[in-house]
Amino acid sequence: MVNILVVEDDTSLNGSVCRYLDRCGYRTSGALNGQEALRLMEERKYDLIVSDIMMPLMDGFEFAETVRAIDKTTPILFMTAKDDLASKERGFSSGVDDYLVKPFELAELKLRVAALLRRAKIAEAKKIEIGEFVINDDEHAASYRGEEIPLTVKEFSVLYKLLSYPKKTFSRAALMEEFWGYDSASTSRAVDVCIAELRKKIIRVEEFEIVTVHGLGYKAVLK
Repeated sequence: MVNILVVEDDTSLNGSVCRYLDRCGYRTSGALNGQEALRLMEERKYDLIVSDIMMPLMDGFEFAETVRAIDKTTPILFMTAKDDLASKERGFSSGVDDYLVKPFELAELKLRVAALLRRAKIAEAKKIEIGEFVINDDEHAASYRGEEIPLTVKEFSVLYKLLSYPKKTFSRAALMEEFWGYDSASTSRAVDVCIAELRKKIIRVEEFEIVTVHGLGYKAVLK
């Protein structure tokens, strides 16, 4: 199930948005400010964030910038009464993906949420099946011919990323930044070690392989 984090200090609107998105088939969590939202993000992975701008303790701009420093891909939708161009420019510069001006129809929110999730290529099942190989993001599990393949969190994340975009080359730096983070003490060598371990674990898989693109990085190639 797709998880959505709603960050809004108006408790009534927060509750209304959460209940509506729940009825649309999503699973929502509500936070009243950016700091509370960041704490929730430490406990659960969210597929999309809907955030106000004007909030106590940490406004939406600072929240978006903080999220983007640690997560480059999760879509962020601002819902706010600030509809001036300067606010929109600052919002998009902070890393948000879309902007919904209050007051708005909940039906429009639903359309924008669906579009952002589709753009991010997040399917409801969050599962990739290639022949007899299955990798399931909801369960954080991979299997081949019905037999589970034990993967670490990093190995799973890197493999799921590569298989989500077959034939696309990801540089060591890009993988390092996304899965190890800016502040990691590790080097790009950690990516090479992770790939080497992955290759050992999927050696029986005949449907795809992880190919080294010399001087660039790695990609998944379907056979």
